Amino acid sequence: MLNWTKEFDTFCFLDNHEYVSDKGSVECLAAAGVSRVISCKAGDALEKLQQFIDSKSSWLFGHLGYDLKMETEQVNSFHPDHIEFPDLFFFEPQILIKVSGNEMHINASDPDAIFDSIVKTSPEVNGENSVNSIHSRMTKEEYTSTIKKLQQHILRGDCYEINYCQEFYNEDALIDPHAVFYQLCRVSPNPFSALYRVKDQWLMCASPERYITKQGGKIFSQPIKGTSGRFQEDIIRDEESRDQLFKSAKDRSENVMVVDLVRNDLARVCREGSVNVDELYAVYSFPQVHQMISTVSGILNEDVSFTDIIRATFPMGSMTGAPKKSVVDLIEKYEQTKRGIFSGAVGYITPEGDFDFNVVIRSIMYNAEKEYLSFQVGSGITFYSEAEKEWEECLLKAKAINKVLRVN
Repeated sequence: MLNWTKEFDTFCFLDNHEYVSDKGSVECLAAAGVSRVISCKAGDALEKLQQFIDSKSSWLFGHLGYDLKMETEQVNSFHPDHIEFPDLFFFEPQILIKVSGNEMHINASDPDAIFDSIVKTSPEVNGENSVNSIHSRMTKEEYTSTIKKLQQHILRGDCYEINYCQEFYNEDALIDPHAVFYQLCRVSPNPFSALYRVKDQWLMCASPERYITKQGGKIFSQPIKGTSGRFQEDIIRDEESRDQLFKSAKDRSENVMVVDLVRNDLARVCREGSVNVDELYAVYSFPQVHQMISTVSGILNEDVSFTDIIRATFPMGSMTGAPKKSVVDLIEKYEQTKRGIFSGAVGYITPEGDFDFNVVIRSIMYNAEKEYLSFQVGSGITFYSEAEKEWEECLLKAKAINKVLRVN
């Protein structure tokens, strides 16, 4: 089914890789073809999106770019953006395919023809990629100097913790995004993975993190803060790594800081007293890493719209830090490129008004027309962070993506 999407210039392929969650999610969704579409720059994009949603009840797939912070936090960006995803983009698909277990449901004008087309599509994913090298936007000295400046802001009380990111890129890349996504998911099959195309703009995403989901009158957010490595060949060492993460004072401190931020965000659109921390410091195991994930939920106030919820919660705290307004200002001051779709969210809205969106991390972005490939990595910076170790962590994360791209 993945290869079947190649014939479309706009599609969204979401795969949870059979992870089971009591919060619910469809195993695999493919939305392709465009019946209607909205594409906006930040400014009045959320207002236009709500009008688009209200005009017709339908499935919608798309993304919220990080630079919608202009509308939610009143912080604009003048950094370069070489990938050029719209700040906001949603489309109603002509074809919707849902896979759960051994069942496939096709919503289309001719479901039988779509099924036959999928069956006839080769399952092989082995396209050629040409990415000779990956470059960093900054040197080690520039990076460590910036970390120390951010720590001075923390010392002065401007913020408590900040998520600082840097871009790695190639300006002459020729790739098959389907093949790259396939390889990315082989290495890191995470529950909020997405292959997403808007004409020349591509996202290959292996995210483990849910931004927010609505089910009836209830919403959930599941921020991640805290990571430790897996040791699949050594059960004892793997359990030690998991236990060390669970007991880590540093990771607990960062996690609870984001949980408090999410609680405050949800309280802006939920009934008084209904916001709860359902899980705190829960450790989930994925193929490559253990993650510390907390779950925050709330009961929505009546007549709260989709964009009311986004205005209250976006950008997500796990990708900014706290307090949100202050760190969004600092991110804009010290980062060198726009985040674009990175640190944003990809997902869907149902005709009933429910929705589910990921956090766009562990992702590769590609502008096919410009042959520009990019990915961003970062970490949460606190006063106790060691600049050298943060640099090494960034290189380690970049190395993992270089491996997917087969760059030495």
